[in-house]
Amino acid sequence: MGVNNLKNQESKRKVIISVLKILLLIIIVIGIPLYAYFFKHDWLMQFKDFNDIVSYLRDYKMQAIPIYIFLQIIQIVISVIPGQVFQLAAGYLYTFLPALVLSIIGAFLGTVISFFLARWLGSDFVHLFFGKEKTHEYVQKLNSKKAYMAVFFIYLIPGIPKDVVSYAAGISEMKFKPFILLSLVGRLPGMMGSIMIGSMWHKEEYVGMIALCVIAVIAFILCLIYRKKINTFLDKIYDKISS
Repeated sequence: MGVNNLKNQESKRKVIISVLKILLLIIIVIGIPLYAYFFKHDWLMQFKDFNDIVSYLRDYKMQAIPIYIFLQIIQIVISVIPGQVFQLAAGYLYTFLPALVLSIIGAFLGTVISFFLARWLGSDFVHLFFGKEKTHEYVQKLNSKKAYMAVFFIYLIPGIPKDVVSYAAGISEMKFKPFILLSLVGRLPGMMGSIMIGSMWHKEEYVGMIALCVIAVIAFILCLIYRKKINTFLDKIYDKISS
């Protein structure tokens, strides 16, 4: 009788956890966007273009710091806002180093939340969020021997969709510590470039902006040419941080 009671209690606990997971997923995927649209619509409309973003950050310079970090987090967790636009604006207003620190904090927190959210929700729920085929493709990469290289280059190369990666990592076999370190290092060049361009734009250093874009293209080409050496270097890093 006692064994049956324990089984029933365990079964009920699993049902409750599953319901909580579904509710959390609904809140993230549907609830937050609906709340923003119906209750924060006027506020969101302030961010229609770059000038609007800069104007808002300038008017609320100190108060905008936690808002900026929050937007960086949201951009990663539910991907409703283009992060690069806000990084440009932050560089324009706060200058390079403060904007970089704020961006790294936001990116770190957003990645941590999405990684452990996926780990708690489980693969079935992540499949509902992003689609089974897309998620499975990334999970396979993250379960391979070259997972660290895949993470680094996914975050390094612009244009590759990154919203699913943190969630895929959460349901993959990849450990959190190497993932968070490699993802942040991979983000840094693009993040630094966006912030630096915003800072140069504010100072009207247009020649510097062009030079930075050229350097970024050259760096991208060099990464492709020397990818094997980079891979070897990443192997050593991965061995250290995953030990």
